[in-house]
Amino acid sequence: MYKSIAIIIFALGLAACGVVSTLVDGVKYAHAVEADLEAATGIKPAVGFNWNNGHLASVTVTFPGLYEAKPIGELANSVRAAVTREFKETPKNIVLAFNLGAMPGGTADAGQAPVHAME
Repeated sequence: MYKSIAIIIFALGLAACGVVSTLVDGVKYAHAVEADLEAATGIKPAVGFNWNNGHLASVTVTFPGLYEAKPIGELANSVRAAVTREFKETPKNIVLAFNLGAMPGGTADAGQAPVHAME
C-alpha cells in the first residue's frame, strides 16, 4: 500500500517538474524577447505567453504606446523574428498590441453622442 502511494507521489512530482521547467523557461524566453525588442525599438514591451499541451500556443507582445518610428509591417516582422528566435519554437499565434490608455481629457466613451430619453 505504501509503495503504491510513494509511486503515485513520485510520478506526480515528475510530471510537475515538466510544468515548472516549461514555466521557468517561458519566463526566460519572454524576458529575452523584451530585451531584443527594446534594443531594436528603444521601447520595452511586455511579453506574455501561453503553452498548451507542451506546445507554444500564443505569445502576446504589448507596447506601452504607439510605435511610429517604423511601419507596422516592419515592427511585426521584428516581433515575429524575436519571438521565434528566443522561444525556439514558432507559436500558433503572435499578438501584437499597443496600450493606448484613456482618451486625453475624458473617458473612453467621450466621443459618443449623448443619448436622450424620449418624452
